[in-house]
Amino acid sequence: MAGYLIKDNKKITTKKFQEMKQQGEKIAMLTGYDYTMASIMDAAGVDSVLIGDSASNVIIGNTTTLPITMDQMIYHARCVTNAVKRALVICDMPFGSYQISREDALRNACRLMKESGVDALKLEGGVEILDTIKGLIQAGIPVCGHLGLTPQSVHQFGGFGLRATEEAEANKLISDAQALDKAGCFAIVLEKVPAALAAKVTKMVSCPTIGIGAGNGTDGQVLVSADAMGMTVGFKPKFLRYFAQIGEAITDGVGDYVRAVKDSSFPNESESY
Repeated sequence: MAGYLIKDNKKITTKKFQEMKQQGEKIAMLTGYDYTMASIMDAAGVDSVLIGDSASNVIIGNTTTLPITMDQMIYHARCVTNAVKRALVICDMPFGSYQISREDALRNACRLMKESGVDALKLEGGVEILDTIKGLIQAGIPVCGHLGLTPQSVHQFGGFGLRATEEAEANKLISDAQALDKAGCFAIVLEKVPAALAAKVTKMVSCPTIGIGAGNGTDGQVLVSADAMGMTVGFKPKFLRYFAQIGEAITDGVGDYVRAVKDSSFPNESESY
């Protein structure tokens, strides 16, 4: 419960991210998709809430992140921004919203910022989308990069396996990270890459790196909140640690509720008007 005792309620910004890297303070990020959960995470002291396109899997039940739409992302982002007062709020641009052209990406990015109220956007990819990233940054939109396992490219990769294990792909990841850093990205997510490579990249770029399945040498960590809180069933990759067992608690609570209704012990006299 110590997280609720945080005294510094000053809004975290992209500048603060940079200061945290320089001071060696790790960045704690979790995904969030709704008002209630985001309120709890913000009060508990998380540094950043990411409205991930993982909502496609966690909230909607799709097998990949690809089907989620701009309208759906804006809806979830608005729910989160209504709740968060302190943490930096970042939203994924969904598949198809920025790959077509720089102009299309800028139009969608402006809409996402205006209609959701988030602080920044995250895009997957390296030099292939560098011109688009530069366009967004020039328009005043803070951009977080995303390299390594980029789930929107799952069909190209042929699965969700570890990335950049071979020298050629590792070298490309390094050059991509340097290009994103030079372009002005305020942070870069490194997903499911060897720990040594992630640590190397972290030292080579000036912006903070946020790891997920990338070891402890990054400047921060991010997990899908439903996974970290034990709400998902049958998903336990090597990099995932359960920090709570909310799924079990909800199951027990629902079971108790059902039994109380069935045996007429709820509502009792004190719970009735």
